[in-house]
Amino acid sequence: MSFKSLGLSNALIKAVDKQGYTTPTPIQQKAIPLILEGKDLLASAQTGTGKTAGITLPMLQKLSQGQQLRPRPIRALVLTPTRELAAQVYNNVRDYSEFLDIRSAVIFGGVKQKPQVATLRKGVEILVATPGRLLDLQNQGILSLAKIEILVLDEADRMLDMGFLRDIKKIISLMPTRRQNLLFSATFSREIKNLANQFLHQPVLVEATPENTTVDAIEQK
Repeated sequence: MSFKSLGLSNALIKAVDKQGYTTPTPIQQKAIPLILEGKDLLASAQTGTGKTAGITLPMLQKLSQGQQLRPRPIRALVLTPTRELAAQVYNNVRDYSEFLDIRSAVIFGGVKQKPQVATLRKGVEILVATPGRLLDLQNQGILSLAKIEILVLDEADRMLDMGFLRDIKKIISLMPTRRQNLLFSATFSREIKNLANQFLHQPVLVEATPENTTVDAIEQK
């Protein structure tokens, strides 16, 4: 199987080739077509499985094919538990979007906000963020989540372990109810299932080895 066979555009195939990728990983083979179809995903993926490309490549394609708005509002949000993961995801988004007219940015705490604010004010379609800094800037009126089309919770289990549940719920309340939701977690704990049940719409379960199945029993404890 090739990346082209998954339905990706020539611009994304060019970026993938430049990164030296030849064959999609199992999680990419399963996630990319489903995200392109607009499905909500509840995905189990460990670090090192290629999940970031599995998320960001179809997200970039959907945003690039949609209506280009000016000034550029935030249309996709990737929430991560740590600044290190946020920086890693942002670097991948930037690399994969090299041949697209898509702007992205990353924001996290522990550093001065002024450079991040300056970038946001230029217009950004994809924002990678940690919950605390995101809510801080939103409370200051520096950013809006009113135009979000795609929400990604990456390493959602770690976010819950770190006490971000209240922040996640607050962030979700600031978005349109009609959007695509992608939840990635290393484990499917009761807490993850409860969170997924609250904001995913008829999600498809994606794992690296089992076949895709619609999550009919997500409420089971």
